Amino acid sequence: MNLQLLIENLTNPALLFFVLGIIAVQLKSDLEIPPNSSKFISLYLLFSIGFKGGQELAHSPFNLEIIWALLFGVFLACFIPLYSFFILKKRLSIENAGAICAAYGSVSAVTFVTAVSFLEMQNHTMNGYMVAVMSMMEAPAIIVGVVLIRIFGSKSDTPQGLKTVVKHSLTNGSVLLIIGSLIIGLLASEQQAQGIKPFTTDIFKGFLAIFLLDMGIISGKKISNFYQSGWFPILFAIIIPIFNGCWVAIASGLITHEVGNRFIFAILAASASYIAVPAAMKIAVPKANPGLFLPMALAVTFPVNITFGMPIYLAIVEYF
Repeated sequence: MNLQLLIENLTNPALLFFVLGIIAVQLKSDLEIPPNSSKFISLYLLFSIGFKGGQELAHSPFNLEIIWALLFGVFLACFIPLYSFFILKKRLSIENAGAICAAYGSVSAVTFVTAVSFLEMQNHTMNGYMVAVMSMMEAPAIIVGVVLIRIFGSKSDTPQGLKTVVKHSLTNGSVLLIIGSLIIGLLASEQQAQGIKPFTTDIFKGFLAIFLLDMGIISGKKISNFYQSGWFPILFAIIIPIFNGCWVAIASGLITHEVGNRFIFAILAASASYIAVPAAMKIAVPKANPGLFLPMALAVTFPVNITFGMPIYLAIVEYF
């Protein structure tokens, strides 16, 4: 791996703001981002990446590669939870194993946004249809997790049923916004898009830095309690995402030859959802412990991916 690339990533202002958030918690500072402001920034990031992806998609010819990319994304969202579940259920309850495997089969929109920014710093671009790929990977993983719980656990563990879970995952605010923004960006003309470019593009990295500061504060608050769960969840939250990212970085070469697209596939496979999946599991599997799978995704996997993971995945893509 290129050492310079790793150093550049570790000195990225957005990442350093994430570290600042963790340090602030350890110092017991009163630094915090107001909840309403945090929600607005997260909505803005989803809106911006979705709209820009729609614009890219509008200028991309619809071809067989796009279809294969969408199918590959859905395959990853179904396949990763399967082997993750059987690893997890050896040490954890069926409910927790199902919820965690759904989180790691699904995707993190914030990790995706951070990866897009990292990609631009390395002078690479992705195709707009990768936003659609990300959007389609959210629901399948949740469904697979619930089905596995139904098969290996008690049916009473999923009282709301699959129909409710599917509906909730598709109408989840983050999923709906990024899909809606993608469609709007697809329909908008280039001239119309230029009119809001200062909002969708120019201030993007600044908002991303503030949002990662907030993520650092949240992670810092959760990480101490999570350590009490033992070594297994911590190792899983580090090793499995790196494993997922590495093999997908190689396998994605069968789908597309674009470096940016392959890198995004890798980061999607390596990321874990801490927004849509916890919300869906609260309805579908109330016995699952959010104090376990939420810190795994947010306090361990997220920082691992944005510090060491992204340079590793990009190096593998460029090597193969």
